[in-house]
Amino acid sequence: MLTLFFSASLLPYSNCVMMMAKGNHTPSAEFVLSGFSEQGDVQAVLFMVFLVIYMITLLGNLGVLVLVRLDAQLHPPMYFFLSSLSFLDICYSSSITPRLLSHLLAERKVISYSTCLTQFYFYAVFATTECYLLAPTALCHLHVQQSLCSAGVGSYLTGIVNATIQTGFALRLSFCDPNIINHFYCEGPPLYAVSCTDHTVNEILMFVVVGFNLFVTNLTILISYTYILATILRMRSAVGKLKAFSTCVSHLAVVTLFYGSAVSMYSRPSSRHSQDLDKVASVFYAVVTPMLNPLIYTTIL
Repeated sequence: MLTLFFSASLLPYSNCVMMMAKGNHTPSAEFVLSGFSEQGDVQAVLFMVFLVIYMITLLGNLGVLVLVRLDAQLHPPMYFFLSSLSFLDICYSSSITPRLLSHLLAERKVISYSTCLTQFYFYAVFATTECYLLAPTALCHLHVQQSLCSAGVGSYLTGIVNATIQTGFALRLSFCDPNIINHFYCEGPPLYAVSCTDHTVNEILMFVVVGFNLFVTNLTILISYTYILATILRMRSAVGKLKAFSTCVSHLAVVTLFYGSAVSMYSRPSSRHSQDLDKVASVFYAVVTPMLNPLIYTTIL
């Protein structure tokens, strides 16, 4: 009887223990990405929408890369900086959208443990780098302080360091059944939410790092636009002022979309997250922003 009692009392934890073993040691462990609606007609529409967005993203950013490469007049440091942004947008979007498209067509939306953490790592690299590269483009719009545009290498290094730290701490987590991630890719808060170990350290680290990144980059944007406003007010040409203002407005729109949606995703503990709203926010900064950025670059080119 005593044996039966302990067996019954441990039964609710058996799935957790088995998943912990798989999550820590077995590369065949799987997560299920719930994605969006399960209705077939809705998924077909979403597939077409995301496919069009992805194709525009690739064509737009490749167009910027080719134009800067072929036009000899577009070789100052500023334009190499814009090429770096376009290359980053291609990588950033490609780390998420192709698998999203395949899952919209698949019956079982599964992703292995190793693939999930790989996607988590590269997403963190590209998202952090995008965060730091978007900020100084404000100065590049007015062709001022072009030396600032050579900060691309530092941005990529920051992204790699941040992703390595975040992924390293994610490796300490174990996962229980049901291993369903209520998201369309492996992102921090939804991934932490399905962990059966204490993920407080991961959330604190994410909050501190993301908060620091957003503070630094937004401070850079504030300083940049203070300088830009002073430069615009000194312009004598009304046409020049109008063009400068229109360029700044388009840049601010994309910056607001990217940083605003990121803040809504990472500024709250996972317990306070509305995961459906988080998916919408992620669509904006992970899928839509890389498509819109070439529109900003072409106003400079």
